[in-house]
Amino acid sequence: MRARQLIVAVVAVAALAYGLHQLHIAVSVGTGYAAKVVCSLAQNSGRDPDAVLRDYVAHEIEPLDAVIAVAVDREAGVTDASSLGLVRARAIHREGLGCTLVADTSEAALRAERPDLSPRPPLPPDAPWPGGSAPPRTPSPPAVEAAIDRAFAEPNSAGAPRRQTTAVVVAHAGRLVAERYAPGYGPATPMLSWSMAKSVLATLVGLAAEQGRFDLRAPAPVPEWRGPDDPRGAITMDQLLRQSSGLAFDETYGAVNDVSRMLFTRGDTGRFAAAFPLAHAPDTFWAYSSGTSNILARILRDAFGRDLAALVRFARDALFAPAQLHTAFIEPDASGSFIGSSFAFMSARDWARFGQLHLQHGSWQGARVLPEAWVDYVTTPTPAARGRYGAHWWLNAGDPDDPTQRRWPSLPREIYAACGHGGQYVVVDPTADLVVVRLGLAQEDDDALSGIEPLVRSVRDALVGAGSASGAD
Repeated sequence: MRARQLIVAVVAVAALAYGLHQLHIAVSVGTGYAAKVVCSLAQNSGRDPDAVLRDYVAHEIEPLDAVIAVAVDREAGVTDASSLGLVRARAIHREGLGCTLVADTSEAALRAERPDLSPRPPLPPDAPWPGGSAPPRTPSPPAVEAAIDRAFAEPNSAGAPRRQTTAVVVAHAGRLVAERYAPGYGPATPMLSWSMAKSVLATLVGLAAEQGRFDLRAPAPVPEWRGPDDPRGAITMDQLLRQSSGLAFDETYGAVNDVSRMLFTRGDTGRFAAAFPLAHAPDTFWAYSSGTSNILARILRDAFGRDLAALVRFARDALFAPAQLHTAFIEPDASGSFIGSSFAFMSARDWARFGQLHLQHGSWQGARVLPEAWVDYVTTPTPAARGRYGAHWWLNAGDPDDPTQRRWPSLPREIYAACGHGGQYVVVDPTADLVVVRLGLAQEDDDALSGIEPLVRSVRDALVGAGSASGAD
């Protein structure tokens, strides 16, 4: 009897300890999330911190929103979050780099990293998009305006998650035909990508590979995987790009899952992700993973000698400047690696330029920016993904056994997109010479809430005619 009582007591203590540990993780994640996201949206996008916390962050971290306080000092570039004064997190803003959580390092060490970032010359104000910053020259068709009206309208149901569209930009046949912004946003406002950053990261990886910095078909150069008996040593860069590495990683969003701990409590996001074991043999299983993206971002960082200034210059010189992505930057983690899974910023017009660059197969203003076969590569379906995914781009190809089973059934199979949490989309339609950007702070990850399929379909029908979708059923 005494032995049984002892066992019960030990189990109870262990369960309590585990529960307290999980609670501490959840509070740490929520506090880090509040500091990082409020900093990014306030400092980069010019949003009111209280409004960000009330209308977006609180919904993301509830019920912890009741105990987390956030303070922003714009002049000092500091955002502090505290949970009942017990758990604290700080994010700092650095010009040209955005916001970074102070994790596994000191604020002084981060402040000492000051890349020499010269201002980028403004685009000609009177020249039309994409080469300039002039607004559309003619009014957009009424049907396009009506589609955008619907994209900005909130659901009618009481208590429904809010859509919170912040921007819609439509480019057709190489020109800007429509754009609209929520109050407080505009054509020059850098806007958060969430997972659209993955498509930007892939582009930078492709450009670095073109420079000979690594081979996409070779095993990924990850230090933790170099042991002679480590099966992860066989994982290739291509398999990482295609989310087919086989690594165990929990992408289910929540307070204690892998992706949340990685993004909001760790200073080296790529190192955290690289520690996970194999759950499946490489190339046999597809699993969407922000950890995989940050392993790639860490490899990219290491290819530039762990030199943040060199990494930022590469991104600017190889992609952002040649494609005229005037407002673009990617926020780094505390280790100096881009958070390539989640934190790229660009204006809505620049996100449209990014889509247009891919629509034009990597050519821009008569010059080649991306490797010639790059767009074909990233839009080739990954076998294990059953038509859903290419190489860090989402596809609409459909299941090979039943092409009608696809993400957006009323849209062409040839469409591909960069997609992100909260309703971020850059949709590229090669069959209609069309790019549609929808950005927002939607309170659920739901295509129906964001309204992306009817938006693209209505715009497409208005500009190129209904029933012209080559791959639609």
